Amino acid sequence: MASDNFNAAPCAPALPYGDHPAARPGYGKRAAPDQPPSRPGDFAHLPRREASIAAYLDRLPEGADISVKTLAKVLPDYGQCALRTALRRLSEAGHLRRVAETRRSDGGSPLWVTRTYFSRTAREDSWWRTLCAGSVPMTDDDCGGGGSPPPPATDPPRPPVHVHARQPQSPGYAALAALGRAEPRMTLSAADCASLEAFAEEWLARGATRDQLLSALISGLPPHIHHPGRLARSRLLTKMPPEAAGPGAGVPSPGPSSGPLRIMECTVCRAPGRPEALPGGVCGPCRGETPPDRRSRTAERTAAHVRARMEHLRAAARPPAPLRTPLADRTTDRDPAVP
Repeated sequence: MASDNFNAAPCAPALPYGDHPAARPGYGKRAAPDQPPSRPGDFAHLPRREASIAAYLDRLPEGADISVKTLAKVLPDYGQCALRTALRRLSEAGHLRRVAETRRSDGGSPLWVTRTYFSRTAREDSWWRTLCAGSVPMTDDDCGGGGSPPPPATDPPRPPVHVHARQPQSPGYAALAALGRAEPRMTLSAADCASLEAFAEEWLARGATRDQLLSALISGLPPHIHHPGRLARSRLLTKMPPEAAGPGAGVPSPGPSSGPLRIMECTVCRAPGRPEALPGGVCGPCRGETPPDRRSRTAERTAAHVRARMEHLRAAARPPAPLRTPLADRTTDRDPAVP
């Protein structure tokens, strides 16, 4: 019996790999570093549809546009919904992550771009966290060289471990949650605070204080604010302070800190977040989980306070009960000498 070829291309004819549309400069596909050469059966552990799409992505050149809309045009067998599901499963299997990075623009100022890292070798969440931290060696294209590929990994890949433990509240999240108390018009929801938490943490990591962060978000506001979350995101990006200079100012320090800043994004909704908050590259709401409601206990306390207050008001509104004197203390008009 002939074995299934899980790496086969889609049944319908697709564009040649060299003719695949390219993304804007700085965006698009990036080959993940430290992976072995391509070989048959790289995606045999995936379902047939996901294996076919993964094989196509693996053969695309660097900088190729692998957005859902572009893939739906070049892969006529699959619609956008099917491709979104396939990309999510590839992300959960450890083959794909979306990462927002900083790169230098022509003027020298940092510019945020979104890249999609693809690895033919399934990686665990810890490996992708290391990549975002800048500790994993970059590809030869990033290093500017043309060295030989790294040796194949010796350990077989293991499926990603999904951890749903609730993360403690970070200083960046706390600062965003307090924004509404400083300016009620900029009150953010719990989802907004979670999606902007990574950017606020970067502000604090660059030496900004909490007051400076809040001042940058509430100073010079327009008269009408319709989307506080979008306005906060725009200001966090455009007003982000420069990296703090170390003891040897003017001399770039070697090591991972000199690399680009990376923030992982959800593969489905593109919401940014810390890597540990995106197991499988997917955020909690996109996994069908209800976000941790940090307001539940506050709502319970508020409800209890309202109930107690209503009971107090009802008690105050009741007419006073008639004063009853004890029977022994009551006086009568009868003569006590008369039986």
